[in-house]
Amino acid sequence: MTASAETSAVARSSQRRVPDFFVVGHPKSGTTALNAMLSGHPQIYIPDLNGAQFFAPELHPPPRNSDTYPDTLADYMALFEGAGQGQRAGEVSPSYLWSRAAAARIAELAPNARIIAIFREPASFLRSLHLELLQDHIETERDLAKAIALDELRRQEKEKRNSTSQRGLRYGVERVRYVEQLRRYHAVFPPEQVLVLIYEDFRADNEATVRRVLRFLEVDDSAPIEVKDANPTVFVRSPRVNQLVRSLYMGRGPAARAVKAAVKTLTPQQLRRNGLEAFRRRALYGKPPAPDEEVMLELRRRSKGEVVALSEYLNRDLVAFWGYDSVA
Repeated sequence: MTASAETSAVARSSQRRVPDFFVVGHPKSGTTALNAMLSGHPQIYIPDLNGAQFFAPELHPPPRNSDTYPDTLADYMALFEGAGQGQRAGEVSPSYLWSRAAAARIAELAPNARIIAIFREPASFLRSLHLELLQDHIETERDLAKAIALDELRRQEKEKRNSTSQRGLRYGVERVRYVEQLRRYHAVFPPEQVLVLIYEDFRADNEATVRRVLRFLEVDDSAPIEVKDANPTVFVRSPRVNQLVRSLYMGRGPAARAVKAAVKTLTPQQLRRNGLEAFRRRALYGKPPAPDEEVMLELRRRSKGEVVALSEYLNRDLVAFWGYDSVA
């Protein structure tokens, strides 16, 4: 049985809850903050798992970093068993917007679902993404310009291997082909089921944007909203020390597992978590340095065509809003 047939068969036979909405991305564009604010609404249920990533396996293949991520449809649907009667169940996975196949997979399982996409000015998005990848130990090059140059080398290696995988492409123009990404959802969902948000609008007025989302999901938009600033962009002071701390936290390797076991025996879980986070905030992370304006200008030049296309597609002047009218 094909994966598509399995999805249809399980969805027909299962009595488990199918998600009512999906926040599909982009990363570093307010998805974590939106998740946190929506989760506090009494009529909304979002699983504790941050980013199930189920519909984009080509971007997150096994083995996973944790055994908590669902690899089967039954495991995925089990995430929503806690949703109460009358609640809207949903998930937030920022990789779904970048995935070439996630839109069709979601539509097959949940054709009536609501889709929420968030777009950010491309140059600031790519810079913030670079800092996030450094923090997550996916990127090792701390200089953005050099990291972008390495991206071209990765592309060439992919072409030599005749690979069509999206993995490994971090800062290429594919990341900001916003219209192409949005068209994939409009191809399988009617326009009234797709809500497009602009990150800078969200930053300027969190509450107004969240209430717009609540109306889109057809839940009470008058409920109190606790504004949260989640997943802020940080600068990793020392990638090597950051990796060491992460290895100890994850218990990777015999020595790390032994140290973690000893710490777990001697200290309560909450104290361990608070202590680790405090150490990471103070010793490992700092405020990001000012961006290199030449690099940012080059990113804007490279992305202007996409911004023009998105402006026309959404019928909104994002060229002026994002300051691209002065970019040659």
